[in-house]
Amino acid sequence: MKLPVYLYGCPVLRETAKDLEPGNPDLKKLVEDMFSTMYLSEGVGLAAPQIGRSERLVVIDADVLADTFPECKGRKFVLINPEVEILDGESISRAEGCLSLPGISEEVKRVEHIRLRWLDEDFQPHEEEISGFLARIVQHEVDHLYGRLYIDHLSPLRKQFIRTKLHNILSGKTRCDYPAKYPPKKRK
Repeated sequence: MKLPVYLYGCPVLRETAKDLEPGNPDLKKLVEDMFSTMYLSEGVGLAAPQIGRSERLVVIDADVLADTFPECKGRKFVLINPEVEILDGESISRAEGCLSLPGISEEVKRVEHIRLRWLDEDFQPHEEEISGFLARIVQHEVDHLYGRLYIDHLSPLRKQFIRTKLHNILSGKTRCDYPAKYPPKKRK
């Protein structure tokens, strides 16, 4: 089932998500719904807060980017309670976008070498060093679990340049090609 993507201004996007515990009978269906939503929205990653759930769950399928970024070939993950450790290396600027920020793309500096620890959908632990653009995708999605958006990494000057676009999302003037949940209107 395709779920609505929660857009900038929805409070759940700024919450710190809670750990998932084993025994959740809805987990398999939730993971399926998240992948379906991600694919139909043409994303490569989706975090549970983006569908209104403050839980530490991320789905990623980066294979579509493999022609440009070979490290993404065949990389499909379900990340439960993921933890990212930044490893040494310089920060590199690359364009990022987000399903929760439609119509906006900005250059974001991130390191491109991380260690990722996570549980899979069977709650089996995994650990892996990840590099390149795949590391960027993981960091972007895990940021959502801490209530951070990629625009939080921008300079104050860059934030001023996108202020109107952010306001348009907040006021419901931005349209998406996928079902979206707009932020609640502020009462006067």
